[in-house]
Amino acid sequence: MQARSSGEAAAFNFGALALLGAIASILAAFGFQYIGGYIPCELCYLQRIPYYIAIPGVFATLVVLSAGYPRAAAALFFVVALVFLSNAGIGVYQAGAEWKFWPGPATCSGEQAISTKAGSLLNDLKTTNVVRCDVAQLRIFGLSFAGWNVVVSLVLFALALKAAFRSVQSKFS
Repeated sequence: MQARSSGEAAAFNFGALALLGAIASILAAFGFQYIGGYIPCELCYLQRIPYYIAIPGVFATLVVLSAGYPRAAAALFFVVALVFLSNAGIGVYQAGAEWKFWPGPATCSGEQAISTKAGSLLNDLKTTNVVRCDVAQLRIFGLSFAGWNVVVSLVLFALALKAAFRSVQSKFS
């Protein structure tokens, strides 16, 4: 077994931090939902998908790096970094809709469609509970869940990108 270079060791550490951060983020989202009682909106669910992709992606990348393939690991870390960056973009979109900088998606913002049948109108009103994407359910230090997701996603993006460059650092220095 070959010894790992200092760049590969640093890449592994940055990748492990990204993995732990992503796991902590999705666990926090589940905690707010199932323990705190905050019901996610459509965009909130959409912002979870990159975590579902990135967590196994980072894990697999760490395995590839540990197996001695730093260039392949660098490419995979770069892909994972782009996943986190795209998630930050979704978060910016939702946070902007919450601050009324632009309209949110029609499916979870503004007025909702009502029943056209008078007999079922009351029943529809009792059972319909749409969580709006353009209204923040909670703000912590001035940021909504979407705003915090932007911050976390950008940090995870930076960690994954740093891991990508460190993976091949010893090859070019």
